[in-house]
Amino acid sequence: MSTLTRALSPTIREIRVLLSQSGQASTGTRQFIQTSYPLLKKNNPDLPVLIREVQDTPARVFARFERGVEKHVELDNLSSADVERKVSDLLTV
Repeated sequence: MSTLTRALSPTIREIRVLLSQSGQASTGTRQFIQTSYPLLKKNNPDLPVLIREVQDTPARVFARFERGVEKHVELDNLSSADVERKVSDLLTV
C-alpha cells in the first residue's frame, strides 16, 4: 500500500516539488503530480504541498519535518511509478 493513500505523519510540515515545465527529464514527475496529487491532498487536506515549475531545473521533491529538518530526493528521468516510490520512501517517518 502506498504511503500516499493514507494520512501522512503529523511530523511532516510541508512538501515541495520542483520540476521543469517542459523538460523531458521531468516527464515522470509531471505524470506523478497529475495522478497522485489529488489523492495526497484528499488524505492530507491541511498539509501544504507546493509545486514549483521552473525552466530547466532538475526534478526534486523536498519534505520539511518538525524542528526544521529537511530531506530531498532527485527525480530526474524517473517514471511516474518510480517517482511515487521515491516520494513514499521520503515521506515514511
